[in-house]
Amino acid sequence: MSPEVLGTPVVDTAKIPDRAQTRAQAARRRKILVNAARVLLLVVVLGLWEVLSRAEVIDPFNFSMPSKIWDQIWTWMTHGTALGSLGEQIWYTLYEALLGWGIGVVAGVLLGIALGRIRLLAEVLGPYIKVLNSIPRIVLAPIFLIWFGLGPSSKVASAVVLVFFPVFFNAFQGAREVDRNLVANARILGASDRRVTLQVVIPSATSWIFTSLHVSFGFALIGAIVGEYIGATKGIGLLVAQSQNTFNAAGVYAAMVILAVVALVAEGLLTFAERRIFRWKPTGSDS
Repeated sequence: MSPEVLGTPVVDTAKIPDRAQTRAQAARRRKILVNAARVLLLVVVLGLWEVLSRAEVIDPFNFSMPSKIWDQIWTWMTHGTALGSLGEQIWYTLYEALLGWGIGVVAGVLLGIALGRIRLLAEVLGPYIKVLNSIPRIVLAPIFLIWFGLGPSSKVASAVVLVFFPVFFNAFQGAREVDRNLVANARILGASDRRVTLQVVIPSATSWIFTSLHVSFGFALIGAIVGEYIGATKGIGLLVAQSQNTFNAAGVYAAMVILAVVALVAEGLLTFAERRIFRWKPTGSDS
């Protein structure tokens, strides 16, 4: 006997919209809208800046204008800088920032996990770390310059001290926030302290650590730039210093734009790596 005879409505399942596909389309539309709004905002801000500078509503000597900033970047790209090619300056700063970032991340993770796992070590070293964290790290740059000279070592040291603390505190907190039931179950199964740390604590703290990596690379760039600004033989920070000394506002802004691009690329790579590692995590609400 057919469903129509029984009075049961027949539902054509082929016409039921695919919920996942609908969500994907909505997400794509929203992404396009957000990107369009971002581009529009940037165009409006740059256009307004250009118009106000040309009309001398704002001082073009001090504030420059987007067209002059682009001309400065193009000149550096095609003819190089007084210090050498633009690529060389970018790589020099990036090398210092990456090296300082790597050292700071490794030191912060290792010490953070260690203090998070060993209570006695945390009680002994805790006050000293708090004291060191209270010192404005930027003021250490001149000291590092005296210790290590004008070479990259002083900039790497500046980057390390800026990166270390945010990574350390996140790793420390991540180690402390591990589910105690997981640790207890691992111990019941016969896991040693070393295996508990490597197979339970560190994986659980990884999301905390990755959160600090996004912020810490920007700190590494700041450390390298500040060190170069104070004293260096090459680098983007030295370009900023030279542009300031010659009252070249366009050169200062051009260097800032280059640094912003470098930081955005690094942020994109970190986000990509995080998504690959945490593919199991949901990216949004199902509602």
